[in-house]
Amino acid sequence: MRRSLRHPARIVPLGFLAAIAVGTVLLMLPIARAGEGSAPPLTAMFTSTSAVSLTGLITVDTGTYWSSFGQVVILVLVQAGGFGIMTGASLLALLVARRLRLRDRMMTQMETRSLALGDVRSVIIRTAALTFTVEALVALVLLVRMRSTYTDSWGEAAWNSVFHSVSAFTNGGFSPHADSFTGFVTDPFMCLPIVFAVIIGGIGFPVLADVFRRNMPARKWSVHTKLTLLATAVLLVTGFGAYLALEWDNPGTLGPMGAWEKLLPAFFSGSMPRTGGFNSIDITALRPETLAFTDGLMFIGGGSGGTAGGVKVTTFFLLAFVIWAEVRGEPDVSVFRRRISPTVQRQALTVALLGVAAAATGTVALLLLTSFPLDRVLFEALSAFGTVGLSTGITPELNAGAQLVLIVLMYIGRVGTIAVATAMALRVRGRLYRYPEERPIVG
Repeated sequence: MRRSLRHPARIVPLGFLAAIAVGTVLLMLPIARAGEGSAPPLTAMFTSTSAVSLTGLITVDTGTYWSSFGQVVILVLVQAGGFGIMTGASLLALLVARRLRLRDRMMTQMETRSLALGDVRSVIIRTAALTFTVEALVALVLLVRMRSTYTDSWGEAAWNSVFHSVSAFTNGGFSPHADSFTGFVTDPFMCLPIVFAVIIGGIGFPVLADVFRRNMPARKWSVHTKLTLLATAVLLVTGFGAYLALEWDNPGTLGPMGAWEKLLPAFFSGSMPRTGGFNSIDITALRPETLAFTDGLMFIGGGSGGTAGGVKVTTFFLLAFVIWAEVRGEPDVSVFRRRISPTVQRQALTVALLGVAAAATGTVALLLLTSFPLDRVLFEALSAFGTVGLSTGITPELNAGAQLVLIVLMYIGRVGTIAVATAMALRVRGRLYRYPEERPIVG
């Protein structure tokens, strides 16, 4: 039993559960609430799960319900979830012991998606350096803008800048502002740094390590890096174009703005469904077709090994290449002149189908527990599973059972598919025999 719990495929999910439990206890302390008394257990657990899983869904307003202590707890949970429970633990072990055992390296590799055990030490250090560098730069830009243009005091501006930069880079989606970024909808100096942080954090650390590695030309980047960057660019452009076209004349979103003013909120809104979680336009006013398109972006998510959720862009685009190869009658699936092994194809299919099953099950459960329409419930379920945090406004109105469903979806979205994929990778083994081949009719 003890050896089973120490398995790398199980230690990370248990680590996240421990972090959620600690966060729940801290948020239940009377000092964590701005008002009298302490937060109810379900409210504290929902907020803690949302923070650790980097979702951003809330049942109470972050800026008014929680005290300064409570907001600090949320920010620490978001940072811990973004950096990775086992990554942080392994970094502490590295600083203290100056070495990592093989088992620790495997557990850290699971969270960072490092491909070589020997690279774990440098990956951890680069991950920490990148995290705090990007967060500091974004916080500095936001601080200067808030002080020069808005009425925030130095203390308010500093806190809001740090909170938003950490939440953006980790793709946490939390904001001390009740209206998120709707107050800055046409301000590029506020919106673009947030989009930059969300994209960098959501690409994934293995990709960034490849890109910033010395003496590494683009042609030598791994297939994973090339595929992630291509998919990210395609989805960013697609998201921007879709929001601009679908919401162009919507009086509740982009309609009242001038032609040039619509570009920034369309780009901001098209970038956030890939687990950023902030909004600069009213989500409740989106057209049904925009909600449906956003559902797809939330399900796909961002890059592997980063702070994004969803089934990941590599999973989605690998399956697209599999379909293309099958349609063309190709014997192999090739990406950037590299053949993709059948094992990887099965893993991508398994992760995608498990994601569909989780989202569908959660949606049906919410429909049974609430009276909200399908489009709103599906949006909320996919936002939780994709650890996005965008909401049509129904989350605070959900009953206890429905909130528990979202808690489960947020947890599964953060660690479920990761744990399954890693468990499959660690269990790859040969077989000394093969059964006779059969060809069932497909399609």
